[in-house]
Amino acid sequence: MSNAVKIYDTTLRDGTQGEGISFSVTDKLLIAEKLDHFGVDYIEGGFPGSNPRDITFFHEAQKLRLKHARLAAFGSTRRAGARADEDGQLRTLLDSGMPVLTIVGKTWTLHVTEILRTTCEENLAMIEDSTRYLVAQGREVIYDAEHFFDGYKADPEYAMQTLAAALRGGAANLTLCDTNGGTLVDEFKDIVGRAVREFGGDKIGVHCHNDSGLGVALTLGGVAVGATLVQGTMNGYGERVGNANMATVLPNLVLKMGRTAHCAARLAQLRDLSLFFDELANLRPDPKAPFVGHSAFAHKGGLHANAAQKVARSYEHIDPALVGNRTRVLVSDMAGRSSLALKAKELGIELDEKRPEMKGLIEELKEREFRGYEFEAADASFRLLVARHLGQRREFFAVEGYRVIIERHGGELWAEATVKLKVNGETLHTVAEETGPVGALDRALRLALETTYPQLRDVKLRDYKVRILEGNSGAGSRTRVLIESGDGNKIWGTVGVSDNIIDASWEALRESVEYKLSLG
Repeated sequence: MSNAVKIYDTTLRDGTQGEGISFSVTDKLLIAEKLDHFGVDYIEGGFPGSNPRDITFFHEAQKLRLKHARLAAFGSTRRAGARADEDGQLRTLLDSGMPVLTIVGKTWTLHVTEILRTTCEENLAMIEDSTRYLVAQGREVIYDAEHFFDGYKADPEYAMQTLAAALRGGAANLTLCDTNGGTLVDEFKDIVGRAVREFGGDKIGVHCHNDSGLGVALTLGGVAVGATLVQGTMNGYGERVGNANMATVLPNLVLKMGRTAHCAARLAQLRDLSLFFDELANLRPDPKAPFVGHSAFAHKGGLHANAAQKVARSYEHIDPALVGNRTRVLVSDMAGRSSLALKAKELGIELDEKRPEMKGLIEELKEREFRGYEFEAADASFRLLVARHLGQRREFFAVEGYRVIIERHGGELWAEATVKLKVNGETLHTVAEETGPVGALDRALRLALETTYPQLRDVKLRDYKVRILEGNSGAGSRTRVLIESGDGNKIWGTVGVSDNIIDASWEALRESVEYKLSLG
């Protein structure tokens, strides 16, 4: 049994069939280069000829100078009753110029007779003829056996005959597709195991969907019984609930199963690669994604944090650095001295667990959490809190007051904010208008401070979240506001809590500015 596994990425084809996923031609070309640099073996680009975007992509893709990956175009077998050399879709596949052509064929008798409306014998001929024709043109052909597992369960012998037909035609790989995503792990392994025994593991690949939440498990199970090619998408993008997630499959294959892959040497770039895809897809990264998520190696309980500090592997299944991630310590009302010391160190503050200030810090932290503050996504607010207890919080400005007025002028809604600050002994009074109250407050605060602190001109509000903490109090419910800010180099979060949403927003805005100034 081979220890090497080939990686076939289908994000640009199957991944884009997911709801809300769309890539421009430029995006697709960037992704192809990125995946090649990462070390995947095959990059499937889409259906040549199906739409202007994919037509343009394949035209431009021929100009790429990839170092390792082979680009693949996707299509289907010839039409029933037609000759392969006269079939328009097969000609389009060849015209794409791609070195690898992946063709999908029917393996389920239901699809053969009810969807294609042809005979089982003609379907076998369609598979063999199409494969042989494309191979004769000098292309590597991968055969995708669509609905293979449903087909096998309906008629196992016929499903196996479809694989044999593709192999007779010269297919380099027979990829077994769990197209509906409904197969369970044990039956999946049994079926893949039979295909491996009859055709050889070097010829078998697997393509899994996540409809039963088992896309990754099925993929790993297929490799465990001998498959040597895996198809999947980055971050699990794909139709319905998605495909097998390559960001999860890869580290499991390499780090847990001891398999070798060309991209294994760059596994430490995996988190960055995952974030790159989400950025291009305009999606917020899943913080709980295995291996690459922001929370994948986050410790909240004091016992966990203390143990992880002493022996990381006591609460971490791998070294986070192996996939480009890192250990994080979360602070909450569960925190103890070890958790706070670890979190402070993570933020660049050396905090001795035995310092007398620790008692007051822990008490205030727990009291604030009780009132609704949450510091897990507000590292900057936590750092300011620690600095104040250590006597290290510098006062850059003092707030004398602020006011916000909301007005509607005809059909337009405007907010006017007035801010009164004292900076270096001088009282500054500024007014700003924006469409919303938080934007107006932010602008007025900057107007007052940017002359003295020009570094604030680089700060931008990136995200604003509001949560009502006590819904049974109606309009007077306590509100928590989380603000994410950035300056082009660094991103930080701040939190504010109040019975008044404007006051909670002001607190988070003020601390965002204070944190930026504390960086120097």
